[in-house]
Amino acid sequence: MGFMKAREDVPDIVTTFRQAGYATGILGKVPHSTPKKSMHWDYAFDRRDLGSGRNPHLYYQRSLTFLKQCKREHKPFYFMVNSHDPHRPYCNPDKLLPGAAMPSKTYQPSDVAPPGFLPDLPGVRAELARYLNSTRRLDDTFGKVMQALEESGFADNTLVVFISDNGIAVPFAKCNTWFHSSRTPMLVRWPGVIKTQQSNDHDFVSTVDFFPTFLEACGVEGPSDLDGKSFVALLQGKPPENRGFVFTQIDSKAGGDSVPMRCVQNGNYGYIYNPFSDGKHWYRNNNEGQTMAAMQRAAKNDPAIAARIKLFRYRVPEEFYDLQKDPNCLHNLIHDAQHRESLALLQKQLVAHMQRTNDPMLAAFENRANRAAVDKILRETYGPPKGRKRKRKNRPGAVPK
Repeated sequence: MGFMKAREDVPDIVTTFRQAGYATGILGKVPHSTPKKSMHWDYAFDRRDLGSGRNPHLYYQRSLTFLKQCKREHKPFYFMVNSHDPHRPYCNPDKLLPGAAMPSKTYQPSDVAPPGFLPDLPGVRAELARYLNSTRRLDDTFGKVMQALEESGFADNTLVVFISDNGIAVPFAKCNTWFHSSRTPMLVRWPGVIKTQQSNDHDFVSTVDFFPTFLEACGVEGPSDLDGKSFVALLQGKPPENRGFVFTQIDSKAGGDSVPMRCVQNGNYGYIYNPFSDGKHWYRNNNEGQTMAAMQRAAKNDPAIAARIKLFRYRVPEEFYDLQKDPNCLHNLIHDAQHRESLALLQKQLVAHMQRTNDPMLAAFENRANRAAVDKILRETYGPPKGRKRKRKNRPGAVPK
């Protein structure tokens, strides 16, 4: 439901692989990646020992040390490497974080092509240039980790998966459920199994699928009742089985504010249910930065940008988007009669998913036409709302906290 530990009876991938004789290692974001108090890594270093999690050479050294240790001990391994790039704060070449390295290339605002869900403003370009600095340093880090894998001699017998856990940390992306909030890169290298430059841009996978996938790929026995589903068949180029939908959700975000969102997408459409949206709850997150400040300044003279900010702050209870024609989710079609059948299909899929997962927001969805009933369900699930907008004096362009 948010930033909290999992129950001890919930199986985890690290304990499962350790019980199978694997060495387990992690670099960066250790607390985020350790959901249970009983879970233990054999080898762990966090951001302080990795140049604020932003030094490719330190990642190389730590990776090579772990891989050499596995070779000496004749152990297979599960190794999770988390760069702190491109997480905020983005890379400012004039003020690097302690121990951080410069990326192999830096960018200027003129190099930026803002994504379509953001307006093209000078302040947006300036911040996204620093974001690109961070993504470049992430690329550098990944390259150094792969160099360590090659030098260790394990490269030909290792499944490598590269992912991002969310969209860009800017308004309308990270910590939301729009298409661009959760659609992320996934690159996979599996020598002898995946053909070079093989791609799949139509089947959906989710990070919840990784646990069963890794078990099957490695021949490790594990829990049989996992929520995810192995996608080894997809990696082998075989026909997929029922991968036409993907589900995303948010409950309580960092800071404790409860902003439940539920989303289901297929290859053509996306449907979002926002039970917290009541016209009063004022949404905010810690990913707004210079981009939102630039939008707030521009909104004084641009009604379209002002409307975008209003949607970001207050949402609407239901959203429906044509992802083929409108991947930036700019045009809500929830009341468009032409899409009634497609909308009903996604709502049916969402209800089935909420039933499978015992989602406490199922009751809210079923009573979504009754605001009082929804508010009661929200209070019973999350407690009193924390996102009511208070009167405040803002500096021009300031982001209220």
